Amino acid sequence: MPQQQPRVRTDRTQLTARLARASALTAGLALLPLATACSGGEDSAAKSKPTAASVTAAAAAGVVAPAKVEVIANLTGCKPTIRIEADELRQGLCHTKEIDYLITTFPQDEYKQAWLDAAAVYGGKYLVGSRWIVSAKEPEMLEQFRTKLGGTIEQLRGIGPTTAPSSS
Repeated sequence: MPQQQPRVRTDRTQLTARLARASALTAGLALLPLATACSGGEDSAAKSKPTAASVTAAAAAGVVAPAKVEVIANLTGCKPTIRIEADELRQGLCHTKEIDYLITTFPQDEYKQAWLDAAAVYGGKYLVGSRWIVSAKEPEMLEQFRTKLGGTIEQLRGIGPTTAPSSS
C-alpha cells in the first residue's frame, strides 16, 4: 500500500496564498467605487490643500513613498477614507468634486507587484511609485498627480474581448 506524504503548508506557501487572496480582493474592491462613480459627500479638497512646502519637499525628494496613505492624499489635496487596513496593504479612497481615486500603499515591494499582477486582469492606467499605487477613474488626472508625487504611469493590459467592432 503506497504511503501518502503528509500535506504540510510552509510559511511561504501560506504567505503566497494569503497574498493571492488579498490581491484578488483588493483588485475587485479597487475598481468597485470607480465603476459605480459614487456621488455625494463633501469636497475634501476644499478642506485639505497640500502646502507648498510639502509639494516642494516631495518634488525635491523625487519620491513620496514608502509613505502612508494619508501623506500621499495630503499631497494630492484630499483627506482619505481608509477602506482596507491589512498586513499586505492599506488603501484609502479620495472623493472630490473633480475626481474619485484610490491610494494603496504596501509594506514591501512584492506585495505591490502582486497587486499589479492581479489588477492586470482589469487593465487600465495606474500611477506607480515606491510601494504605492494611485488609481483613478479618469486616467488623465494621473499625470497631474505624477508631478506632485513622482512615480511612473503604467498601462496594464486587461483580458477578455476588445471593444473594437467586428468586421463581419
